Amino acid sequence: MLEKKVNMLPLDDIDIQDDFWKEFMELVRCHVIPYQWEALNDRIEGADPSFCMQNFKVAAGLQDGKFQGMVFQDSDVYKWLEAVAYSLMWHPDGELEITADGAIDIIAAAQQVDGYLDTYYILNGIEKRFTNLMDHHELYCLGHMVEAAVAYYKATGKRKFLDTAVGYVNCVYENIGIEPGKKQGYPGHEVAEMALVGLYGITGDERHLKLAKYFIDQRGQSPLYFAEEREKNGNYFHWANSYFKDQYYQAGKPVREQDRAEGHAVRAVYLYTGMAEVASATEDKKLFTACERIWNNIVEKQMYVTGAIGASEYGEAFTFDYDLPNDTVYAETCAAIGLIFFARRMFEITKDSRYTDVMERCLYNGVISGMSLDGKKFFYVNPLEVVPEASEKDFFKKHVKVERQKWFGCACCPPNIARLLSSIGGYAYEMDADSIFMNLFIGGDLKAVLGGNENAFHVKTDYPWDGNVKISVANQKKSRFTYAVRVPGWCSTWSLSVNGKMDTYPVENGYVYIKREWSNGDEICINMEMPVKLIAANPRVREDIGKVAVMRGPVVYCLEEEDNGDQLQEIYIKKQPIFDVKYEKDLLEGVVTLTTDGLRLSEDDWDEKTLYKEYKGRNFKEQKLKFIPYYAWTNRMPGEMSVWIRVE
Repeated sequence: MLEKKVNMLPLDDIDIQDDFWKEFMELVRCHVIPYQWEALNDRIEGADPSFCMQNFKVAAGLQDGKFQGMVFQDSDVYKWLEAVAYSLMWHPDGELEITADGAIDIIAAAQQVDGYLDTYYILNGIEKRFTNLMDHHELYCLGHMVEAAVAYYKATGKRKFLDTAVGYVNCVYENIGIEPGKKQGYPGHEVAEMALVGLYGITGDERHLKLAKYFIDQRGQSPLYFAEEREKNGNYFHWANSYFKDQYYQAGKPVREQDRAEGHAVRAVYLYTGMAEVASATEDKKLFTACERIWNNIVEKQMYVTGAIGASEYGEAFTFDYDLPNDTVYAETCAAIGLIFFARRMFEITKDSRYTDVMERCLYNGVISGMSLDGKKFFYVNPLEVVPEASEKDFFKKHVKVERQKWFGCACCPPNIARLLSSIGGYAYEMDADSIFMNLFIGGDLKAVLGGNENAFHVKTDYPWDGNVKISVANQKKSRFTYAVRVPGWCSTWSLSVNGKMDTYPVENGYVYIKREWSNGDEICINMEMPVKLIAANPRVREDIGKVAVMRGPVVYCLEEEDNGDQLQEIYIKKQPIFDVKYEKDLLEGVVTLTTDGLRLSEDDWDEKTLYKEYKGRNFKEQKLKFIPYYAWTNRMPGEMSVWIRVE
């Protein structure tokens, strides 16, 4: 059975007080959401203009002008509204809600009589709508609109945005499909697939699930719709001479025949998330098997140690197995977020920790690296190795920025980070009728109806800097249910006690299942040993031969020029290093740093005039090495950075 076994705990039932994640959430609520609203209205000095809200105002007839910005510009405000919705769930804010309602009023005012709502075509000729589904992102914008509208309805109970989104969905349903007179197309940039399943959960309207399933089933079928659309409408095919061609859109063949991640990385993981949703909702075993095959290909052969995906700047895409360059990497923030979406859906169907392990890896490394610690600057690309001069002067590394940017003309990543971090509690805790699952070790207070009774919990932890977690039960009356705790894949030594008593509990698919009658005051204590580990890559990853990455718990570490000097390629870590683990509360908003004795290749035998000479061995100098968490790099002075380090 492929039905979802668990679902996210409602965000208003989770009060996160975790020192690590609460800071990120408050940063999003207090700084990122207001900052992004200013950006969406083009009020950030020195930042690329968005034109997003301006386009809606012009489309609604509220001001004169023309469409400006990217063809998918509408989606930026939808992701912002989704972040607002999640924030309102755990922190009601009347002023913010009024601002969001005002934005929704403007969006709704631009909607056409038949429900259509995309400012690019409203302003550039609505008669041309649905003529370039391959590249013009109408259905991508629809998907983000639906996700935001569903979240806002859940947060506020207000239907205006939801009804506006339903109107656009129904318009698409009337125009796209296999029925006579309809266009047999599907999204060029996926996201609508998973959004429509979520909408179906609210409306119960079979058309919404049917449309999601149609988008999945029709994709890649012969004759290929995108090819027909290009020929009929004269649309330019950017990828005609590329190696992936239509597989750039994951449309080169039917999805059930695909067995590896290909093409644009964000589109891919959004599609795979939708595939998992549709497989679950329709009990489609063949579709779910395809999800499993593709998942295995990603995590076993195409994922960075940080959880990042998408190796190539060309097409922002997956390339081939074990191709994981560190200095020309793309690793878009949105791609890591999309992999988290995919992971969560797969976990909800299987209750298998191999999915939540990847979710954790992405969160602590490949996602939060995309935002500065003050919430005002962002990375689109998340490299694992940086040399500032190369980024400035090497054309093929120009996409690799040394510092985070205030905003982007294509600003998909900042609001994507905001909506994920605002809803992080629901990823940490999920439940069914009789069980609660601790996927992530995030502290705070939560409540859940389990076994027919309301139960309350207090979670205390200093994770990810410490592996100790204490869960206290605060029930009004005794209640029988299961508390399932994930044992992280990185953890080889751990212990668990209930009320101070060590006992043996069943472990299934990486979760410890503690089933008993719980009383007020009961405590679960988990201790996970958190040694520093050196991580090696498969020898087929050419760029990492002879190198290691440093991890402690779920956190990947790196060397920065700020602490270790430049020319980081000269640095070697010792074969059996001994690390000093230290929490530095005044560094980078409070982080655990790792220091050890290392080596630096000596330049004493070289002069400026000698480029090559006969090899007669190497000379080294002792050097103290200091590692910081990868997510926090370049929050001080910009400079060189490297995750992978040579071994003595």
